[in-house]
Amino acid sequence: MAGIEGLRIKNYRALKDITLGKLWNTQNRDSLTPMTAVIGKNGVGKSTLFDAFGFLSDCLKGGVEEACDARGRGGFDRLRSQGQEGSIEFQIYYKEDYNYRPITYELAIDLDTDNRPYVKKERLRQRRKGQKTGWPFSFLLLDEGKGIVWKGEEEGKQVEEGQDHFDLLKLIEKIKRGDYEDGGELVELNDKRKLGIATLGSLKQHPRISLFRRFIEGWYLSYFTPDAARSLPLAGPQKHLNIHGDNLGNVVQFMEREHSKKFQNILNSISRKIPGIEKISTEKSPDNRLLLKFNDRGFQDPFYVQQMSDGTLKVFAYLLLLEDPSPPPFICIEEPENG
Repeated sequence: MAGIEGLRIKNYRALKDITLGKLWNTQNRDSLTPMTAVIGKNGVGKSTLFDAFGFLSDCLKGGVEEACDARGRGGFDRLRSQGQEGSIEFQIYYKEDYNYRPITYELAIDLDTDNRPYVKKERLRQRRKGQKTGWPFSFLLLDEGKGIVWKGEEEGKQVEEGQDHFDLLKLIEKIKRGDYEDGGELVELNDKRKLGIATLGSLKQHPRISLFRRFIEGWYLSYFTPDAARSLPLAGPQKHLNIHGDNLGNVVQFMEREHSKKFQNILNSISRKIPGIEKISTEKSPDNRLLLKFNDRGFQDPFYVQQMSDGTLKVFAYLLLLEDPSPPPFICIEEPENG
């Protein structure tokens, strides 16, 4: 399964410049583990780190301007670290699977001449097969919405940091004249506020970009609140838990019907962690609302979800999430201990 081995964030709120895990140019560091806990004092940026993942996901879905205003972020000026004038930058170092060569995604966001957030630079790069050291080969290079992309598994262009003689515009002109033979294709985006991977990742000709786009699209960022789980949704099975958890009963309905064995595993896990609970089921009300019921060994009548404690609901929701038959490639939970 795909996973993040390292990341770097610059100028995003409290995170002026942080690196976690391994990057393509820091191979001596340890990679992030499949389960990583971020621990720190209040105010050091734990919630900001959590929001940075949500911001990247929102950039892919709706564009950078919309992402800057989403979830109460307050716009680009509120997001850029105080006292900083550079771009907001992200670098994600990830592997699609254990045997895959890692890919680095780089994104820089700034303000255009009309003071609107836009994608200043975007890049994807990967080392050649068998290449363990040296500069990776870029297979997507975008600057101000214009650039070059390499199809399929073609290696791309090796560009060194601070390479004075490299000029993307000159390379673009070479391709236009037919003087460049390394397979690059010119691209120009209509809207510089949208990510290049959002457009190019939908094309079969770019499988590496498509894989990375699907990886980000699959991220699950939990904003679960027990009060949301206590709501009464309309009946109808749903495959996945949403970010707030207000469809908890719908997912139970789906698991009962389609994956009864996995659901029994969840019940067994819950009974070990919360003694007494022996059955969790759903019931449809006369007005087509879905009621979630918890049966306790010591009581004849069931308890409904509105009567259950915050802690029980959180444990149940997280176990349900982890037992998802089609689990997300990346799960981010803020303060899982609360409740």
